[in-house]
Amino acid sequence: MKNDVVRMLILETDEPHPNTMATKGSFGEILDNLFTEAGIKHDPPLGIETDMHYVVEDGTENAGHVPTIEEIPGDTTAVLVTGSMYDAHGNDEWILKLVKLLQDLWQQRPQMRFSGVCFGHQLLCRMLGGKVGPHPENDWELAHTKIELTEIGRRLFCVEEPSIHLHQMHQDHVSDAPSAKYTDLLGLRDDVHIWGRTDHTFVQGVYLRDKLFTTQGHLGFDEKMVHRQVDMRKANGGIKDSDFAEERKKTAVLEHDGIVVASAILRFFHGEDHEIY
Repeated sequence: MKNDVVRMLILETDEPHPNTMATKGSFGEILDNLFTEAGIKHDPPLGIETDMHYVVEDGTENAGHVPTIEEIPGDTTAVLVTGSMYDAHGNDEWILKLVKLLQDLWQQRPQMRFSGVCFGHQLLCRMLGGKVGPHPENDWELAHTKIELTEIGRRLFCVEEPSIHLHQMHQDHVSDAPSAKYTDLLGLRDDVHIWGRTDHTFVQGVYLRDKLFTTQGHLGFDEKMVHRQVDMRKANGGIKDSDFAEERKKTAVLEHDGIVVASAILRFFHGEDHEIY
């Protein structure tokens, strides 16, 4: 009998815009609220118990801490790594420590299930030997975006439509999905599936039965968050094509499928996707 409560650890790898923090909370709180909504919609309803750790050890007054595996309760069954402005292919000390933590959890907590959003998706793919780096033309994928689903994707999201829509906020991408060819953390029978793709990013998310379910797109973003995140990246010089950015910001008003994706990840965390492989 499956538990009716999912115990989730959210590893926060960035802080949102101050205005977003003031109105919606941290990225972990935003996702916790979204998963709580998904749990209420689940039949029967599922409870969510969430621990949050801010893990960016940047030497500032508000610096975080990458926990050790011993600091993570044994009854935690799911871990999610948030999005971030940092590079998932970077070698910052805290990023390397986070990769090591995820490797330890993967090897020592066999019942734990893993998810990641944007940076988190890329970092988990990196941890499993996938290739992560900047888009070859340094193009950005921004705001409301149509994602073409594979057959695995349609089954995971329980939709008949060939596509879903999510908000995007990235230049880096996964160019080669994880495979046993690249790491000892995967066995020869561990088939890592790509569940969706766009013209910009072929690997929009990956799925491994009972272990891994990630998404490049942001299930928790809304219109104001998209506008603020784009403006932050323009201000720091990350996004250089202002006209393109302003055009993409206009799409943020469109309806997206964040709750559909949250519901799918929650089902995965709850152990309901064993027959999807």
